[in-house]
Amino acid sequence: MYHYHTLSNGLRIVLKPTQSPVTYSSVTIGVGSRHEEGPAEGLAHFIEHSLFKGTEHRRARHILSRIDGVGGELNAFTTKEETCIYATSLTCHLDRCLELFADILFHSTFPEAEIIRERDVVIEEIDSYRDSPAELIYDEYEELAFAGHPLAHNILGTKRNVRRFTPAMLRQRMHELYTPSRMVVSVVGNVAMPALVRLCEKYFGPYPEESPSGTQHINLSGEPRELDERTYPHINVSTYPRINKSTYPQLNISPFHEVRSRHTHQTHLILGCPAPGLHDQRRTAFTLLNNILGGPAMNSRLNVAVRERYGFCYTIESQYTLFTDAGLFCIYAGVDRDSRQRTLQLIEAELRRLATEPLTPAQLRQAQRQLIGQLTIAADNGLNEMQAMGKACLVYGTVDTLDDTVRDILALTSSQLHALAADLFAPSRLSTLVYE
Repeated sequence: MYHYHTLSNGLRIVLKPTQSPVTYSSVTIGVGSRHEEGPAEGLAHFIEHSLFKGTEHRRARHILSRIDGVGGELNAFTTKEETCIYATSLTCHLDRCLELFADILFHSTFPEAEIIRERDVVIEEIDSYRDSPAELIYDEYEELAFAGHPLAHNILGTKRNVRRFTPAMLRQRMHELYTPSRMVVSVVGNVAMPALVRLCEKYFGPYPEESPSGTQHINLSGEPRELDERTYPHINVSTYPRINKSTYPQLNISPFHEVRSRHTHQTHLILGCPAPGLHDQRRTAFTLLNNILGGPAMNSRLNVAVRERYGFCYTIESQYTLFTDAGLFCIYAGVDRDSRQRTLQLIEAELRRLATEPLTPAQLRQAQRQLIGQLTIAADNGLNEMQAMGKACLVYGTVDTLDDTVRDILALTSSQLHALAADLFAPSRLSTLVYE
């Protein structure tokens, strides 16, 4: 059961009550790397790093010890569509977490000396990332798939950009975009909703919905879901930002086949295609297809066909990434050079099998049962649940319950999965990227 509320300044709050003495809390902000262009690429990620470097009220060491000093944990991450600051703490320290979130979001000063040091840290992160072909290949695959679109560029940005970021740039970006109407506070813990609303009103309520410059909402969604206060009793519908994806450039993903020399011991390869996005009704069906093919279980079709049967690789997996206006599917494997072509043939055979052979009733039931089990276990992790709540509320305005998700999975039919696989896994839609 989720509880919702929206403050008068547009800040959204979502709570999942538990009986645990541990509380997970976060602020998810609808600002990510896709909202950057040219010299600003990498700024959201750099801001995320720099938020912990000092405020009008605290120095960096005081920020770092504020939660860790009482046995909790403070952290953050940036994606292509959002930034999240989160904490794990005892429930009695929730007040402390929310106050700190508000302090670093609205009062960060970005001291010059700290920013200079952090530039070096992020540049080292970029270099470290580029030294890991198994990670880098995913980013280069997205760059090729989304070429010419803001989703294409790397979240970390470039070293050249990072060297040019200044405290003034960070402060201006924060002032313009990191505003309550783009934020969701999500909490999983033994907390009463009225108490949580009071804390959010205390720490986030004084700040305006938008910056005084009157910048427009960053739109993270497709067509708006009509909200009804009788259905979602804690939502103040009048302040919920209306959503329109027309401001995003049109996505046109063309197939590509690239081989790049990386002088690595292994050959790294990705084969993939466009997939349903967050507002596509087929996303649940494709989630199930992805899990059948290369999900985390050892009995995935790709793991059995490539690793267990032939021993061609240590790692083979598929990944389904959803964005608000697009989705991307890819299969990754790290193999011996001599096994590259045969591995690609085996992967294509498994895709063809799903596209031409509908699941039997027994196979469908097994696949549904497996995915439901995985999702149920994941939902029992408060940290995962809290982060998923923030993203869902940011995009949809509500969070589907586990029962809702289970119902949607059980409603899927073999013919739906077959039709989707036949459409999306057609050879003409597939792309490949190989490092050798």
